[in-house]
Amino acid sequence: MSETATVRPRPSLVVGEDGVRRCSWAGSDAEYQRYHDTEWGFPLHGDRPLFEKLSLEGFQAGLSWITILRRRENFRAAFHGFDPSRVAAMTPDDVDALMQNAAIIRNRAKIEATIANAGLTLELTRDSPGALDELLWGFAPPARPHAPASFAEIPAITPESTAASKALRALGFRFVGPTTLYALMQSSGMVDDHVAGCFRATA
Repeated sequence: MSETATVRPRPSLVVGEDGVRRCSWAGSDAEYQRYHDTEWGFPLHGDRPLFEKLSLEGFQAGLSWITILRRRENFRAAFHGFDPSRVAAMTPDDVDALMQNAAIIRNRAKIEATIANAGLTLELTRDSPGALDELLWGFAPPARPHAPASFAEIPAITPESTAASKALRALGFRFVGPTTLYALMQSSGMVDDHVAGCFRATA
């Protein structure tokens, strides 16, 4: 008779060498821990910072976030600090050059989407600075009364992220699916998904 293997649930917390209790995805990687401790879940505002975050989340699709995080400075150099006006002005020759840049993720569709999204961001904010910020934060859900007890309580998609995705797609934005938008909400502090027991959990 065969035995059925017991599947143990993924632990939600990890204690680092510094004695700090964190969400377990931060692991033991110093850069991941820094990101967890000082960025993830902190409210982020501003058209340019949110355009950058939206772009990086789009590049992350299908990959791990640490892959993007370790290349973030390279992305910033390649995309002119994610200044929408400068990114929108990038040409097909620039795209070809980026496809030879091993320091970023060489995905033509994502590169072209970032440039196109920059143009849309520019249109949205040219006469209304703060419009991208207002649009995205307009979909932020009400704060949870309590921190999630475990990763099992954290969704990949929510009604709010689905609605935000639909709104951005209606404007022509690409690589802005509901899962990508929920990741954006987490990373920019629109939701706080630090699990109970993490030193960063606020409820």
